Amino acid sequence: MNGGAAAAPDDLLDRFAAHFGRPADGEWSAPGRVNLVGEHTDYNGGASLPFAIDRRARVAVALRGDRTVRVVSTIDERHHESSLDTLAEAAGWAAYVLGVAWAIGQEHALDDKPGFDLLLDSAVPVGVGVSSSAAIEAAVCVALDELWGLGLARDEMVRLCRRAENEVVGAPTGTLDQSAVLFAEPDAAVLLDFGTGASEIVPLGFEAAELDVLVVDSTIGHDHAVGEYGERRRECEAAAAALGSPLGRLTPAELDRRIGELDPLLARRARHIVTDTARTFEVARMLRAGRADEIGPLLTASHVSQRDDFGTSVPAIDVAVEAAVEAGALGARLTGGGFGGASIALVRRADAERVRDAVTRAVTQAGHPRPEIFTARASGGARRER
Repeated sequence: MNGGAAAAPDDLLDRFAAHFGRPADGEWSAPGRVNLVGEHTDYNGGASLPFAIDRRARVAVALRGDRTVRVVSTIDERHHESSLDTLAEAAGWAAYVLGVAWAIGQEHALDDKPGFDLLLDSAVPVGVGVSSSAAIEAAVCVALDELWGLGLARDEMVRLCRRAENEVVGAPTGTLDQSAVLFAEPDAAVLLDFGTGASEIVPLGFEAAELDVLVVDSTIGHDHAVGEYGERRRECEAAAAALGSPLGRLTPAELDRRIGELDPLLARRARHIVTDTARTFEVARMLRAGRADEIGPLLTASHVSQRDDFGTSVPAIDVAVEAAVEAGALGARLTGGGFGGASIALVRRADAERVRDAVTRAVTQAGHPRPEIFTARASGGARRER
């Protein structure tokens, strides 16, 4: 499935009725997310500070009288048919939908639950690092929770969505994305402490400060179900085993004293996790104090760490980050899992157009694909729409 121009919200229920020949029981949605700071920290017991964006995945759903499950997307119009007994066999974008139903069924009996018809539409860009997959999962989860009368708590939804992505899709991700899109509030970020399991809503204050976040899509796609993401996770696990502690629970001073116990590669990986967790808590502290316009240098330092220590950036994104800062952005960094995807730039609203133009010019002059740039404003989490 490719994200892009979504169907107008008022059209989704009409399109459902036209496709399935009957009305939907309702429409639910969930946002994509941008991670302000704290990357690859979720599976290391560290911390992250994501916020939901104002681009959403939407699902229209109606229960059936049998155990059949039929799903279709507005993007490619491909029809997938399964049953509640064969959900784990899904592939492609349908795996994100059916995987959630499968995960629910692993922990809640579905013997008396009916199948469903579902129409999916999404305006969340795919392969950019803004959690298009978590948006789909969360929208499906809140819909099925209501329709099946499960009464799931949001933290349980996080766990089920992650299980769907890990075990059906095959992507070895943590819970950052699902937590962000399920707990989000407008003009706020969610501070996620993966060591303690605690979460906190932290007001961003971007609207009052007239700050915008530009998302710079490199158009270089990534796929977390394969390759480098899993390799980084294994490297972190090796470093944690050598140190006898989850990396995210170490302070920078503690790591400095023990970094000689690691080989150079694992030392760099550990240093990124430890310092990015520290940066996350510091950014949250500054936001609580109403100092949103001062967090930029910490965002840029996070990018340097991802580029040099964690090895997850790519040249097109490095050029975009450097150009944004040179053009007046308060800070910029790679966001998401990396190996492609997007960067973000925190800018004063009055400077947004100048930064946008400078980044586009620098990236294309360096011989990289023309980036797609949009403004992301902090949105609310997964919910019923109609």
